[in-house]
Order: sequence, then C-alpha cells, then structure tokens
Amino acid sequence: MPDPRIAKLRESLATHIHGKPDAIDSVITCLIAGGHVLIEDVPGVGKTTLAYALSRAFDSDFNRIQFTSDLIPSDIIGVSIYQKPESRFVFHPGPIFANVVLADEINRSSPKSQSALLEAMERGLITVDGETHPIERPFVVIATQNPVDFESTFPLPNAQLDRFLMRISMGYPDAQAEKTMLRAGALHYDDIQVPPVVEKQDIIELQTLAKEVFIEEAIYDYIHDIVAKTRHHHAIEVGVSPRGALAFKTAAQAAALIEGRDFVSPQDISNLAKPCLAHRLRLRERHGIDLDWSAAAELIGEIVTALPLPHQTD
Repeated sequence: MPDPRIAKLRESLATHIHGKPDAIDSVITCLIAGGHVLIEDVPGVGKTTLAYALSRAFDSDFNRIQFTSDLIPSDIIGVSIYQKPESRFVFHPGPIFANVVLADEINRSSPKSQSALLEAMERGLITVDGETHPIERPFVVIATQNPVDFESTFPLPNAQLDRFLMRISMGYPDAQAEKTMLRAGALHYDDIQVPPVVEKQDIIELQTLAKEVFIEEAIYDYIHDIVAKTRHHHAIEVGVSPRGALAFKTAAQAAALIEGRDFVSPQDISNLAKPCLAHRLRLRERHGIDLDWSAAAELIGEIVTALPLPHQTD
C-alpha cells in the first residue's frame, strides 16, 4: 500500500487536474526522486495548474518565471546590489529561490537565460559573485515548453535537457474530464483553492525513503543493458550518459515507493524508460526537436521490447 502521504498528494492533484493520473504520478515521482520535469505540450492543457497545485498541496513556496526573449540570467537567479550605508554588496535572490519553480515556456528564452537554471537544477544552489546561496529543500523545477513548430522558440541545449529527470506530455483531456472542467468553469491557476495535505518535511522524508528502496542485481543489469544499447545503436549518435543512468535508477526507486513497494520491479524500469531516457539521446538524423524526441522515444521502446524482462528472486 502506498504511503498515506503519497495517496493524499495524488488525490489532491487529481481534484484539479482531471483525467491525467500518469502526468500526476510523473510529477510526484520527480519530486520524490529530487529531480526536475519538462512538460512539453500545446498551451491550455493544464501544465501551469499542475505545477501550482503541487506547490500548494505541500504548503511550499512557489514562483513562476515567464521565459521571454528579453529575459536575462539575473532575472532568474538574482543579483548583488551595493548598499552604500553598509558599504557592501547585498544579494537579492531571484525567483529561482522557491520549493517549486515553474519555468513557463522555457523555450521562448535564449540559451544563455536557459542555462541560468543549470547550477540550481544540478546542485540546489546558486553562486553569485563568488558567494554560494543554497536553495531550500525540497526543490523542483517544473518547466513547460511549447512544441517547436510554434513561433519564436529556442531549442533547449543538450546540457539543459540532461538536467531534467523526465520529459513528458500531458495531452488533451478525455471527453469526461473535459466536460468536468467545463462544468466547473474556467479559473486562473492561482484562483484555485488547494489546501495543503502534507508538509515540506514529509516530502524530504519521502525522498529519504525512496533512496532506501531495494534494487537487486538483476535490475541493475537490466538498467545497464538498456542504457548500453543506446550507446551502440546505429541510429543514435550520443546515447545515455552515466548521469542519465543514475537518474533513471533514482526515478525507478521513487516510482516503486509511490506504488507502495520497497523494491524496484522490472516494470518500473520499462515504464520509465521513455520519459527518463528519450530526451537524453542525440540522433544521427535530425528532423526538428519535436520529431527527434518522438523518434527517440520510439527507439527506446524498441530497445526495451527487444530485451527480456529480468527474473526477480522471491
């Protein structure tokens, strides 16, 4: 049985994000794994609402950064300003300093501004003028991205993509979910009422529990086999890095915990392979970022299908 705190999070988010249990579980998995998630989809399908509802559900600090073409790094991380009375520089933190950060339409900003997130996403801290400023845990970046065929977008650099634990798409709601939304009426995301169901410390404790989820040797072999296949595939120029493999493992532990298990199953690995690995591949033939990701996901699916599921000991 899943931890009651996880069940409360799921129930809370499902109240506001109708008909999207997979997206909800993916975001919770990233939060508990200590990772970050990139949601790519057309406007208006609930990406911003999902991020906001998550932050309210565990009573956390929430900041939204609207990425635009004129955004500069200091708009994200903050800046040191000279205070004449004290004769010293004082750091004024930017919106990256929050538990849940929504990087909205991240591909509408230049790569230089996108890269301002790198250190924070990787290390949970920011360095400005030689001084280090830690970000309070738990910390998760939920970035949204418009498909590349929309105007005025900039492809995310590979180094930035590799910082995301998962890349997912929400898609349009089904008929029943959309009619439920229509009956409820349109609300701006920050108008919705989401009472906290768990505390920040609960999330930190769940993150610790996830690290203790058992992985037997056959599962380690399975992870390695999948990752190794991406490095020796004729259609793939650059496969999954060791960092990507570690992230894959961490996500599987969090996913197992969400399902109420203290061990990782082969299904955890096969289910997470596409969202955790596809965005990390660089294909030999490129047709545009969106098409490349779809092709990469298809290749990951072929690799997983070709490999036998490992036999687990009782």
